[in-house]
Amino acid sequence: MAAAQSTMAFTGNSLDRAETRRADAAWLKALEQDGRSRALAFSNLSPRLSDDRLDWQPLSGFAADLPKVFLGLIGDSACYAVDVGDQDMPELYTDARTAAAILPVDESAIVAQGRSLLDWHARHGFCAMCGSRTEIRKGGLQRVCRSDSCQAEHFPRVDPVVIMLVTRGDHCLMGRQSRFPPGMVSALAGFMEPGETIEETVRREVHEETAVPVGEVRYVMSQPWPFPSNLMIGCLAEGLDDKITIDPQELESAGWYSRADVQAAFADDPSAGFTIPQPVAVAHHLLKAWLAE
Repeated sequence: MAAAQSTMAFTGNSLDRAETRRADAAWLKALEQDGRSRALAFSNLSPRLSDDRLDWQPLSGFAADLPKVFLGLIGDSACYAVDVGDQDMPELYTDARTAAAILPVDESAIVAQGRSLLDWHARHGFCAMCGSRTEIRKGGLQRVCRSDSCQAEHFPRVDPVVIMLVTRGDHCLMGRQSRFPPGMVSALAGFMEPGETIEETVRREVHEETAVPVGEVRYVMSQPWPFPSNLMIGCLAEGLDDKITIDPQELESAGWYSRADVQAAFADDPSAGFTIPQPVAVAHHLLKAWLAE
């Protein structure tokens, strides 16, 4: 299980997030003026790459009024994500999903961190309590209402999503949504609701989408998914019945797939009759974990 986690996109962030020093405004200001500080530019939430690596540039080269967040430290160098808006050379910027497939894993994790934070700040310029403007604090891990009578604190949120491979003997349950590439099927998934455990969410979502009852649920792995800021919680679940009744609002189709057919799909064998998610997705690693059992 650990091996799958260490090779999965958006995991393994190597930055020191310097949590104990983020409340020190003077220290943060000094970092911004330090010539060693560098930044990764994002245009429309897509990172700038060069030769299939993150294209870090001196922070001093960016206009001071551009939206930016402090990501952390690499050695003595501070690292930032900067939102540069629309660019005249969009070819320099790569969609985060595509970037994750070509970057080293730890660099893809930095993309996830920067993309999610920049997106959250762009959405939270105003206080949800009173409607006044908010301002950034702690280098980007907080926004505070400017109103003296409010001063509400707001923090970047992460939305938990369960993604589960339901298995029954030598078969696993996968479904297809209309937005998927032609022929692709994947593990079922859904957002957690307030007051639910992971296990309860898995059972509810599987039953809602396929009417299959679920018994034992085992946590396997997790993955940050910065679209916009989810945490994918990967589980294996025991199917108690093989009868499927899909919810057409959720799925286009669903079915039980044999271990042999899944192995063929991993080998890109057209005889499988379907394709599976690419390694950038946690569903790919859940399937590998099941095959390894």
